[in-house]
Amino acid sequence: MSALHRLALFDFWYDSGLLALPTPTMSETIKILIVDDHPVVRDGLMSMLETQADFDVVGEASSGSEAVAKANHFQPDVVLLDLEMPDLDGVAVLKRFQDNRMAVNTIVFTAFDTDDRIVSAIQAGAKGYLLKGSPREELFQAIRIVSQGGSLLQPVVASKLIRHISNPQEEKALFEPLTAREQEVLDLLAQGTTNKEIASALFITERTVKFHVSSILGKLGASNRTEAVRIAARHGLIKL
Repeated sequence: MSALHRLALFDFWYDSGLLALPTPTMSETIKILIVDDHPVVRDGLMSMLETQADFDVVGEASSGSEAVAKANHFQPDVVLLDLEMPDLDGVAVLKRFQDNRMAVNTIVFTAFDTDDRIVSAIQAGAKGYLLKGSPREELFQAIRIVSQGGSLLQPVVASKLIRHISNPQEEKALFEPLTAREQEVLDLLAQGTTNKEIASALFITERTVKFHVSSILGKLGASNRTEAVRIAARHGLIKL
């Protein structure tokens, strides 16, 4: 059984009341590292978490590389990790934890609920996935469960994950395949070239370039060129 299957079954059992997890006593302190590039979000989370007697926010980070360094330094019980950050995104941070063999219990806390984001984060080792705007009690519960080695996904997140598990072909091919020309355009996009430069390199018109770029964004589910390059790199469609 794959890790994705085990995690989805875990959440099904837990949500159904079929699985009970140990609850930490109030004498235990859970060390938390907050990772988000927005100061207002970090401040808000810190103020909220400090209302709980068993929570101790040991540090905060505003970038991916800083998150890895501070996780290594503070050895937190739980890392609250945003996905969209400068330098290294959340999935890259999770993979860095794995590469460095760091035993880090991570909860992705983000505004993004797209299927590819969820699957990528879970595959990279996230133990929880919550959307910003979740009730504070739900966040508190997730932190306590994950700190004890458990996992917790919001129902909307779990349903998206289960859909991919139920359809292995969909998991293997998250996107409609790019044409050979679209791949060429994507490779040039990754180099930061303009539409005019792409048109010159491929001997096509700028109008045709715009058409291909629009098609690439649609297939990758991206809202702009930068996001398209990031998604493509994460799924091995290009190398940066």
